[in-house]
Amino acid sequence: MSGASLFKPKASSNLRWLALWGPGLLVMLADCDAGNVVTAAQAGAQWGLQLLVVLLGLIPLLYMVQELTVRLGIFTGRGHGELIRANFGAVWAWISAAGLVIAVLGSLVTEFTGVAGVGEMYGVSRSITLPLAVLALIAVVSTGSHKRVDKVAMFIGAFELTFFVVAWKAHPDIPDAFRQMKSLPFGNSQFAYMAAALIGATFNPWMVFYQQAAVADKKLSAQDYGAARTETAFGAILTQSLTAAVLVAAATTLAGDGKSHTLDSVGEISNALATVVGPQAGRVLFSAGVLGASMVAAIVCSLSLAWGLGEVAGYKRSLEDRPTGAPWFYGVYVASVAGSAYLVWLAPNLVSLNVAAQVVNALMLPLVVGLLIALSVTSLPEAHRPRGIYLWLVSGVAALVSAAGLVGAVWGLMS
Repeated sequence: MSGASLFKPKASSNLRWLALWGPGLLVMLADCDAGNVVTAAQAGAQWGLQLLVVLLGLIPLLYMVQELTVRLGIFTGRGHGELIRANFGAVWAWISAAGLVIAVLGSLVTEFTGVAGVGEMYGVSRSITLPLAVLALIAVVSTGSHKRVDKVAMFIGAFELTFFVVAWKAHPDIPDAFRQMKSLPFGNSQFAYMAAALIGATFNPWMVFYQQAAVADKKLSAQDYGAARTETAFGAILTQSLTAAVLVAAATTLAGDGKSHTLDSVGEISNALATVVGPQAGRVLFSAGVLGASMVAAIVCSLSLAWGLGEVAGYKRSLEDRPTGAPWFYGVYVASVAGSAYLVWLAPNLVSLNVAAQVVNALMLPLVVGLLIALSVTSLPEAHRPRGIYLWLVSGVAALVSAAGLVGAVWGLMS
């Protein structure tokens, strides 16, 4: 046996692992979207580094939630909406679909707000940037290939890595970060509201629908489970680290004077960060990150809506079908993208709109996670159901985070 043949099986196995990566990493890159960026920047501007502990503390639950979607997609071969309908009936399926519609439309509005904001930073009207973004998004998904969509979307999402450069250039005081996180103002309603917004920004309902449907659509098998879990864990750490980088940069830049600041636009965030990175570099780095985040999230959440509604209604859905072979699937995608872009074209570009959209996600978290856990203990094969300490851990942490999001949202809205 030759030396080359000895290494071929291992090399092929490693290549297979890399080839399988896509849904988990892509959904996590999409999670760090324009809404997350704006919310994290607002959190840093208002509260310095105090909310950093919330962002990083959500990593374990984010992984556990998305890992359950991986299990369900692989071991049942069915999408999230399809499983809800089969196990709990049409009423619960349409309730979950209604939540998905609200979450996706809210997210899409924030994504196109990001696109419009970046364009306006360079003096380009939203009447030009928004139609171009819609055409680009339709072109990417109309290829009729999962692999091509994954590759293009991850390439676009890679621009989000510029947020790390922005945070590094801001030169944050690490010891001061730990000092700030020791004394958190839990008795302040606005602090609780912003914490709820960060929770909602982390857990988007469309993430569950997208990753499970994508895993099922790619027909991943039990032997792919390890690779999918690893990808999901890496993605959970990456997305929260990217969002944390924005928070750190905004906190260092804006909250360094000890005062609370309120931001009103994407351009204002960019201008603030430019004071430490430099006018030209700051604008280019931040706009590349926001544009990449906005576009990849628009692709993912729109596809999740098309998949989710298709699963609940019972019509065919697949990225492997051409538009003529799956008109409802692509029709929902195009309608959601174009409709949301039109709303942003009509509306002003407000940071408060982005933050409010994340708070809505926090209010829907109990429904999303509750149905997910219920599915995992009823529809998975016995050997792959969460059980014992792990089941209690997932349920307990999810309940705690959901309660914190609900209390923060309601308290902040009432004050």
